[in-house]
This record gives sequence, structure tokens and C-alpha cells, in this order.
Amino acid sequence: MFVNIEKSTNKTKNYEILLDNLDYYILKEDSLITNLANLSAYLNYFLDDINWVGFYLYDKSKLILGPFQGLPACTTVQIGNGVCGISAKEKKTIIVENVNEYEHHITCDSNSLSEIVVPIVKNGQLIGVLDIDSPNLSRFDNIDKIYLEKIIIKVVDII
Repeated sequence: MFVNIEKSTNKTKNYEILLDNLDYYILKEDSLITNLANLSAYLNYFLDDINWVGFYLYDKSKLILGPFQGLPACTTVQIGNGVCGISAKEKKTIIVENVNEYEHHITCDSNSLSEIVVPIVKNGQLIGVLDIDSPNLSRFDNIDKIYLEKIIIKVVDII
């Protein structure tokens, strides 16, 4: 069952609304790909000032492009390369305020200026990463980190 959701003008409140209703959009009985497709669309709706949101999934050697919203993207990322690859390797969230000043950034969309990447890890095993880009400098902060990590915990619970 889907619910009609109204966005707020407050970022924290939007994340709280998103989390409160997430169980309607990601379901244990659905496949991982289905859930990530819905989640990428759901995040795209709720997050302001972003131009790409999606997932890269770990195939035991590299990250491969999964469900996303935005312009076409890089199809593979090596572990340890780019923001996604470093987040995957270190299994920690990375916020980049200015991708043009980050030596490891891989440019897929030249309009992207800042980025956050959250690893998806279950029982110590890498599943993939959530990657979100913005055309604004310093778009992502600790509020984004806290709530996106809570969202990923819910995803891991249904895998």
C-alpha cells in the first residue's frame, strides 16, 4: 500500500517523514533491485538540491551500477577508486563538499559539485553503496549522514 506523502520545507522533518513511511516502499518480500529502485525514486522526491541518487552494488570484485534517478552514470567503479570505491573499501560514509577539490572523485556528471556516499554492509560484508550528488557546493552535512545511515540500516534489515 502506498501513501500520499507531503514534503516539508525542513530537511530534518523531511527525513523523519521519509523514515516513517519507508516500510511502505521497501518490502522484505520484494527483490533487492526492486527495493533499491523504489528507494532511489523515494529519495529523489524527498531530497532537495540533488541531481543524482542511486546505488552501486558489489559483485565481489567491483561496484556495478544499480537502480538510480538522474543522468546516465559510470557503470563500474573499482574498490578504492572514486568516492564510491573508497567508501566501499573503508565501509564508512564519505561527504565531499567540493568534488573538484577531491583528488579521488570520478566525474560522471560535470554538474555535480558535492557528494555523499553511504556504504551498505550486512554482517561485515559489503553489499554496495548509496551515492547522492548535488549541483550545489557543500550540500551534504551531518544531518544527511545520520538520516541516510538510518535509511541504509532499514535496507540492510530487509536483505
